[in-house]
Amino acid sequence: MFDAKSLLDQVMGAASRSGLAQGGKTGGSGDLMSRGKDFLSSNAGGLAAGGLAGLLLGSKSARKIGGKAVTYGGLALVAGLAYKAYRDYQTGQQNGGQPPSPQQRAPLELEAPHGTAFDPERAPGGSQIVARTLLSAMIAAAKADGHIDAEEQRRIFSKMDEAGLDSESKAFLMDELRAPLDLDKIVRSATSPETAAEIYAASRLAIDPDHAAEKAYLQMLAARLNLDPALVDEIEMAVREQEMA
Repeated sequence: MFDAKSLLDQVMGAASRSGLAQGGKTGGSGDLMSRGKDFLSSNAGGLAAGGLAGLLLGSKSARKIGGKAVTYGGLALVAGLAYKAYRDYQTGQQNGGQPPSPQQRAPLELEAPHGTAFDPERAPGGSQIVARTLLSAMIAAAKADGHIDAEEQRRIFSKMDEAGLDSESKAFLMDELRAPLDLDKIVRSATSPETAAEIYAASRLAIDPDHAAEKAYLQMLAARLNLDPALVDEIEMAVREQEMA
């Protein structure tokens, strides 16, 4: 099997470099991403213009926190984000269903939450399977608001060559790009409630749900993953908190 963890890191790193290359400014407190152009905002040209990074991490959320993934690793970032959301969700349950106060909210762990159920190494199949699952989930989410035609595929493949991806990584990404959107496949890959939360977090990072199709996709994904609406709200809150960090 190819190194899915490294591929996830490469994709996130490419998004960071792509954002900075657009002439954006670095922000405060570890924000290495420019706001830049939303590569997924235009079905006609967004995916082609953005290339590999634009496809997977063209959303505002991913651009703003993606720089942290360059340092800590993409898998660790997603796992930490889901873990934080779950801890805040638990606090809310202890509060009788009321969201936690700002003082009660857990900090984001920018390293994989070792020794917990969110530790990728403890997942069935290990961290490589989790990384592969998250890559598939992000690509599926990117398809929610349109399709990827042959010309877009060609340009994305060119970006893969520029990034120096090995043949197995390129083959995996192209297979995922060419395949029709398959929500059942994504749901089946959720081998635990923790992985389900990570899949949703990665999907949310990949897109900005400001169009009806994207909102519907995330709502359907959450329902199919059997995620408590309160946990979904906490994942959204965790993403927004990092946008502002």
